[in-house]
Amino acid sequence: MVIYTNGMSKPTDEQLAALGTAFETFARRYKVADALRAEQPLNEIDKLTLFYVADHPDCGPSDVARFLGIPNTTLTSATDRLAKRKLLDRQRVEGDRRAVALRLSKDGQARFDALMSAHRVMYRRLLEPLSGSERNELIRLMTKIVHND
Repeated sequence: MVIYTNGMSKPTDEQLAALGTAFETFARRYKVADALRAEQPLNEIDKLTLFYVADHPDCGPSDVARFLGIPNTTLTSATDRLAKRKLLDRQRVEGDRRAVALRLSKDGQARFDALMSAHRVMYRRLLEPLSGSERNELIRLMTKIVHND
């Protein structure tokens, strides 16, 4: 059942339930597919760390933690796991012995590329049933939600 409202009214309980069901179904399909693809699946923080480092090579751990909105200690655990799995390289910064620069390792880049490929498949699966204008509207609405601070 699809529920529509006009204007900026508060979501109804029925809308919340319908959205929850749709999100849970989509997330379940994605997570199962992701778990089957990887020999050792990554948790969400580890994946997001790889994504951030891929886009910001030589960033520091505190940059990643700030972006993800998590404590530095949580990020340290994630970088330890990723380094142990040889997906992330940590290098000392010249001139500051306490600073660390993060970079994807060769294996980390391969995992990132595989994750991005999987995401493109997921995004395609999400958008294919929609018309071109519906796709643009979905993207516009999701962008509006994300930037509603």
